[in-house]
This record gives sequence, C-alpha cells and structure tokens, in this order.
Amino acid sequence: MDLTSPTKIKKLLSKYETKASKGLGQNFLIDKKVLEKIIDSAKIKPTDIILEVGPGIGTLTQELAQRAKKVVAIEKDKNMVEILEDTLKNLKNIEVINADILKIENWDLIKNFKFKIENYKVVANIPYYITAPLIRFFLESINPPEEIILMVQKEVAQRICSKPPDMSLLAVSVQFYAKPKIISYVSKNCFWPAPKIDSAIIKIVPGTKQDVSPDLFFKIVKTGFSQPRKQLVNNLATLKSPNGVKLTKEQASEWLLKNNIEPGQRAETLSIPDWIKLTKSSNIFNI
Repeated sequence: MDLTSPTKIKKLLSKYETKASKGLGQNFLIDKKVLEKIIDSAKIKPTDIILEVGPGIGTLTQELAQRAKKVVAIEKDKNMVEILEDTLKNLKNIEVINADILKIENWDLIKNFKFKIENYKVVANIPYYITAPLIRFFLESINPPEEIILMVQKEVAQRICSKPPDMSLLAVSVQFYAKPKIISYVSKNCFWPAPKIDSAIIKIVPGTKQDVSPDLFFKIVKTGFSQPRKQLVNNLATLKSPNGVKLTKEQASEWLLKNNIEPGQRAETLSIPDWIKLTKSSNIFNI
C-alpha cells in the first residue's frame, strides 16, 4: 500500500475519524527517496530485528518488514494503532504495541512480547519532542541496539554531532556512549503536514565504553554546562562533596589546570576525553 500520497493519507485518517496530532508530533513522510535513504542507512539484513518508535500510519514500517526478520512497532496513539492494523494486515512479521516507549523501564515489557529482542536495530521517524530522552533511553538501556537510525530536527542532529569548541550537553550525552553521524538533510516539504523546520537522518552507533562512573561523569558535565556563558571554573566551583561541602574557586581552578584545561574556558570547548580526565581526578575533592 502506497502511504506517501497526501491525498491517500487524508482519506485514511478520515476513514478512522482522526487527524495528525500536533501534540504527538505526527508529520507523515511523503517522499519515497527519503524513505529509501532511511532504509539504505540501516543496511537491513533478513536476520535483523527492527524496533520502530512512532510508526504512525505504517509508511516506514511496511518497508522495514519487507527486508527484516521481524519489526516491533511501538505506537503511543491508539487511533494510529487501529490504522496500523489495517495498513499492515498483509504483513505477518510485524508486532504493533500500544505503549509509550519512554515508560518501558528496564525493558520489562519485552517479557510480554511473543519473542525476545536481541541484537536489534532502532529505525524510526520519531516525534521530535522525544528525541533527547529517547536516544538516552536506548543508549543507557541494559540491552542497547546495534544501531540507531533516526529522523530528527536538523538543528538537533547538528548539536548531537558537534565538536569542540561547539559542544553541547546533548552532544556529550550521546558521544559518551556512541558515535553519531549525519547521513542526510531532509526538507520540511518531504512531510505532510509540513513541520516548520527541516530534518536530518542521523545514525548513532552505540558501543563506546568509558572507564568512569556515568553518574559521576554526568554530575560533573551537567554542572559544567549549568550556565554555559560562564567560565568553567565558576560553574565547577558549585559542585558539592557527599557531605555537602562546596568546592572553592581555587580548588576548581587547580583541578582544571592539573588536567591541562584553562579555568577561563567554557564547557562547550571541552572534549569527551577532557570530561573523562576531570571525572577520574575528581576523587581528590571527594565529589
């Protein structure tokens, strides 16, 4: 079934007495070339298990199912689940689950699936408002995917892939766990209804192992980015030890200099290795 025609999409939504939800970020892909580019980026094999988030009416889902062993599509909107039962009825290797992906804690819901997910890939045209929490959800999960292929906002994709001196908290959060790469930019006109801004296809490959505590690492990083326009020394001087004692500015300055970082630098100029060095040496202050 061709689900890239705006006219057909409108008829389908009308048939089920529903419409695209702005609140759920529903913008349906109507460009076949972009659809093919997403599929090609995932390099799907006949043995692959694909997890799709926010399948909507099933445009991407049916293409994934024709190439993969199994597709698990998690859709929050009950109206869309009803439509998916129609558009995907001739494909037997798809399981549609009506759930909020961000509320599946520790993958407990997998126990209720008809199969066990292992060595899976995430491929999705996701609602933009869940981009950051969704990526972190997968990267920090007990069983992370082999690859994550997502359609996200262009600016968000650029932030995720940024390097010093233009790092962001989001970039550090992703690059601590994985290697991100922008595959292609996508015009807003490739969707119906058209969003206000352009998009990008991004590929994230998990697997980066760091020999520091993630909790301590992100405590330091978040403090460093707490006021991005401030000098790093001033932000880090607000860190507290377990007994509630703050670092002094002098201690923070000494800590930075010992790691070859100038106290006057801003957080956006630091690389992942810089933050790791700071984390490894933070025990001198009992942070």
